[in-house]
Amino acid sequence: MFLFSLLLVVYCGTICGNLLIITLVSTSKNLHTPMYFFISELSISDIFVISEVVPNLLYILLNNGGTITFIDCIIQMYFFCASEAFECFLLAVMSYDRYVAICNPLRYSTIMTRGYCIILSITSWLIGFSLILIHILKTAKLHFCGSNIINHLFCDLVPLIDLACSDTSMIHLVVYIMGIPFVIIPIAIIVVSYTYIILAVLRISSTTGRQKAFSTCSSHLIVVSIFYWTIFSIYVIPSIYVVPSKGLTNTSSKFLSLLYSVFTPLINPMIYSLRNKDIIKAVQRTFQKHVIW
Repeated sequence: MFLFSLLLVVYCGTICGNLLIITLVSTSKNLHTPMYFFISELSISDIFVISEVVPNLLYILLNNGGTITFIDCIIQMYFFCASEAFECFLLAVMSYDRYVAICNPLRYSTIMTRGYCIILSITSWLIGFSLILIHILKTAKLHFCGSNIINHLFCDLVPLIDLACSDTSMIHLVVYIMGIPFVIIPIAIIVVSYTYIILAVLRISSTTGRQKAFSTCSSHLIVVSIFYWTIFSIYVIPSIYVVPSKGLTNTSSKFLSLLYSVFTPLINPMIYSLRNKDIIKAVQRTFQKHVIW
């Protein structure tokens, strides 16, 4: 009951926090900029991620266990992985947005137009949900003949593959191949963007100007660090796939999965709201508008 209550509070707080950011960005004219548009897209992704995991987890905790059909397990894994894949590309797009804003400030409004931002967002959604489908179809074709108990918090790649009786070498190959567009390319974009950003900031003579430039990137860097640290710990380390018993322990794997699937969507809106003066001002104006007569 303690875990149930904790996760319920976290879930409600995550939904409310991310919905607040989405509402503020859509209603506040001062937040109608590319950066806040992408932040609202990140909030939508966070709502998807936590909603694909926590409701079923709450049911399992409340009933001291639970069952899920194979097709529902595959669907849960698909939407969860697709949302995570979208977030990989979105974080790369957000780093490119910061690069244009700092390195090409005079051309920022002409490059990052609303139409271009929408195209980048839609492209990220389509790539994430389409490429993940290949991996999901491969996994669904595996033969499962032994234990049907998933030793995990939800239907995820590694625990599901562990239950398969058929050869999983092709799945491992697909995972490694898909790591290039889903992990390597976004990370390369982020690293290159911030390399140019750092070089541009170092050329600023005033200390105040440097601090202001870095402050616009600090929240994004924190989110990127948390996201990719957990992703690398769970999916990228080869030992997890090749020899699971020598990789992360079940307890560590569950803890990290809980971190990036439940607590990261809660932390993201806090990082962007508490460290962002524009969002704080928008909250204050909205509160005064609806409360003070």
